[in-house]
Amino acid sequence: MNALTDGMDDPLKPLGVAGGVFLVLAAAGTIIGAPWATQATMGGAVVQVAGSVVMAVLGAVLAYVSWNSGE
Repeated sequence: MNALTDGMDDPLKPLGVAGGVFLVLAAAGTIIGAPWATQATMGGAVVQVAGSVVMAVLGAVLAYVSWNSGE
């Protein structure tokens, strides 16, 4: 196909890794943006931070599984 996917068993591996990395970076950006400073209530900030942590974990798992699939 091309130089990026020729050496890979699964041509969708780069997409899974890129998607996982994007999720981790988006979660980090959300947490770094200090949601507790912009939310009206602390409960909303807690829910947003918890969702960001879950998103980061899922992104890391997606990237790990995509990178290590088939080995």
